[in-house]
Amino acid sequence: MLRQIDIPPFWLGLALLAGWGLSFLLAVPFVAAGVLLIGLGGVVMLGAVAQMVLARTTFIPRRNPTALVTGGFFAISRNPIYLADALILTGAILFWGALFALPVIPAFMSLITQRYILDEENRLQAGFGAEYSTWAARTGRWIGPL
Repeated sequence: MLRQIDIPPFWLGLALLAGWGLSFLLAVPFVAAGVLLIGLGGVVMLGAVAQMVLARTTFIPRRNPTALVTGGFFAISRNPIYLADALILTGAILFWGALFALPVIPAFMSLITQRYILDEENRLQAGFGAEYSTWAARTGRWIGPL
């Protein structure tokens, strides 16, 4: 049962719950910035998922990809769906004004990296070799050089 709920949206939900809970300690909302980041995260997520669907490869973690998607959102980030999760989380924390929850963002990113991204990178390296290495060398894990 635990394996079935160990998916990125579960961890995003927990991080959002932590951020919301911490918003009760000190709330200084940044509503406009929060809404902007939540919207941007939604656009990035939908766009990246659409690209993967069009390439006929999986966007489900722990499944073997059948294609290496390197254009569009994947030219900016090797993990645009996880980047979208982080944008949505950041936007929600700003919207709620949960300044004490800001450390939840890097904690979430670290957890996602350890639980999903490293395994996915190994799968991509094994499946696409030099093509993956070339793309990974020019494209940041999260965004830009990060």
